[in-house]
Amino acid sequence: MEFTPRAAELTTLLENRIINYYTDLKVDEIGRVVSVGDGIARVYGLNEIQAGEMVEFASGVKGIALNLENENVGIVVFGSDTAIKEGDLVKRTGSIVDVPAGKAMLGRVVDALGVPIDGKGALSDSRAKTC
Repeated sequence: MEFTPRAAELTTLLENRIINYYTDLKVDEIGRVVSVGDGIARVYGLNEIQAGEMVEFASGVKGIALNLENENVGIVVFGSDTAIKEGDLVKRTGSIVDVPAGKAMLGRVVDALGVPIDGKGALSDSRAKTC
């Protein structure tokens, strides 16, 4: 079967689109809360999580993975655990918890994540290092 000029043009166009097709696919590992109490959430399904990795609960509350077991992960909740319920989704962030350090931190009051809570605004030194 011989292609007509129009069919050849269409074939070339489709081939170029296929070759240049790019998808920015991001896969998140999520788990589910099995139990929560006393600032600790037990989560099932986060099989690849690292110790010290930050997670985010469906309610927006953050936590740190500390107790890695075969069946579940123990996560210390940063803040109140009252917004977290059994069955809620938990998402890995892929980042290890760190706190900025540097001259911008001198005289400032920050929470466990290094977010200023002293009412003086954001940290001014963009060169603040993390430790």
